[in-house]
Amino acid sequence: MSVYILVVDDEPDVEALFRQQFRRDLRAGRFLMEFAPSASAALQRVTEICDATLILILSDINMPGMSGLEMLPLVRSARPDVPVIMITAYGDTETRRKALENGAINLLTKPIDFAALRHEIDARLDQAA
Repeated sequence: MSVYILVVDDEPDVEALFRQQFRRDLRAGRFLMEFAPSASAALQRVTEICDATLILILSDINMPGMSGLEMLPLVRSARPDVPVIMITAYGDTETRRKALENGAINLLTKPIDFAALRHEIDARLDQAA
């Protein structure tokens, strides 16, 4: 069974960074990583991945158009089974509160601690197995 992680970020270099950090996992086929450049593209993709293979959504908060915080309740409504981790450059208390109140399981600040993120992904893979 293929499992997916959806990364939502409008910055074009994010995809290269994530692919580099998880290159061994991706090469080994532990999971697939898809990228959406906007919240609206992510919402469309979330409805297209209808089976249980979507195990995690990682979303930036600050994006043009719909923000990650605006997208969060829509994603949680469409796919309540899929955990969402928000990512932001501004990890202030108010942002953390809003993210958690709207259904995020965690908030990571940039620069991303990829060791912590890897631990979270491993936990999701164990649950999906």
